[in-house]
Amino acid sequence: MTRIEAIIKPSSFGAVKAVLTEMGIGGMAVSGVRGHGSVKGHTEVYRGRKYRVEFLPKLKLEMVLPDNLVDSAMEAIRRTASTSSIGDDTIIASKIS
Repeated sequence: MTRIEAIIKPSSFGAVKAVLTEMGIGGMAVSGVRGHGSVKGHTEVYRGRKYRVEFLPKLKLEMVLPDNLVDSAMEAIRRTASTSSIGDDTIIASKIS
């Protein structure tokens, strides 16, 4: 068994969930997280004032899968969540003994 953790943009969640469900993967935990990588946030304007958004909103998907589904699930998440921009997705796989 392998635990997969994927950090994706919230806008990608519907498509990722649909593709995983198609593969027969229905069980997952989803939580809202914030973080930054190399971009380290951006500046926005609200009511005429600039402010810095350092931690961007993301979703964290967690699932435990049999070893035969891990590679295809990771590829499906990568393919579906990718928008070819920085901060797209992070996927971590950990063996469970």
